[in-house]
Amino acid sequence: MKQSKYIVKENTPLSPRMSRLRLLGDSSAITRPGQFVSLALPGFFLRRPFSVCDWDASGVQLVYEQVGKGTGAMRALKEGDTLDVLTGLGNGFDLDRAGASPLLVGGGSGVSPMLGLARRLLVRGVKPTVVLGFASRDEVILREDFRLLGVTPLFTTADGSFGLRGLVTDALAGLEPSFFYACGPVAMLRAVAEKCEADGQLSFDARMGCGFGVCMGCTRMTQSGPKRVCRDGPVFDKEEIVWED
Repeated sequence: MKQSKYIVKENTPLSPRMSRLRLLGDSSAITRPGQFVSLALPGFFLRRPFSVCDWDASGVQLVYEQVGKGTGAMRALKEGDTLDVLTGLGNGFDLDRAGASPLLVGGGSGVSPMLGLARRLLVRGVKPTVVLGFASRDEVILREDFRLLGVTPLFTTADGSFGLRGLVTDALAGLEPSFFYACGPVAMLRAVAEKCEADGQLSFDARMGCGFGVCMGCTRMTQSGPKRVCRDGPVFDKEEIVWED
């Protein structure tokens, strides 16, 4: 974990509820796709955690959804504004387990870390299959970003307005991945884990008080007992998770 000052480079809408935030600063603590950062926003007591969408030597790229006052305030951030950011949080995805034909599955805001993961798999000479799910056409994000990588995702929308009508699991028929990586709502993660026979890793979103393992407010039940999403995750192996009805 590293605490740094970041400068806002870009803050632009991607859809009615989703925006892209580009921050310039020290990204050296980020070593794996799937890790997250935690932002201190002026006027708010608790930090806000966000998955890293992508990063390079100049800084990080985040995608966030406006759901409350904190993320609403983020939309007012301007180029040149400064933020206090904790980086290098969480364990991230294990690329060494990808195999020859990995599958990447993202739903809603969980699409974000799939971009950085796809980029780093391609650097290794591995081209993944990518399935991305949204509620409707106007919520689809990062389509052009994946195209520029040379990846054409399979899109699903619940209302059928773009891509395949249905859920991400409806696009998995006939796929036989060597390994899978997934990020999205818990119901989606469970469905993907049950649908895919391959081993895989799941990235969980959770409300966090501290973001680095002190408050114990973001635990999930696993085969070895409760674990913290912020410190032990957010990425867990498929077989670790105990699904609670």
